[in-house]
Amino acid sequence: MTKRQAYSREFKLEAVRLLNEGTKKSADLARELGIKRNQLYKWKEEIDMHGEAAFPGQGRRASSESQAAENARLKRELARAKEENEILKNN
Repeated sequence: MTKRQAYSREFKLEAVRLLNEGTKKSADLARELGIKRNQLYKWKEEIDMHGEAAFPGQGRRASSESQAAENARLKRELARAKEENEILKNN
């Protein structure tokens, strides 16, 4: 299995700028940039929807499973800390 390619925010913004410029066909531009044509349109849609706030982070958001596991871990940690606190109060 190959690792997914990560592109910088600047790369995405420049790719969409070139797409909007319209001097080249989207398929040709995508080929030159080494990406798929539909990826250009997804990036364009992201910029159209979010403007300057587009592409804020690195990679994907954490999955709901990993968030649930993290929440469970934090709840256990909190319960243990509360228990330790009660023990210290009673001494």
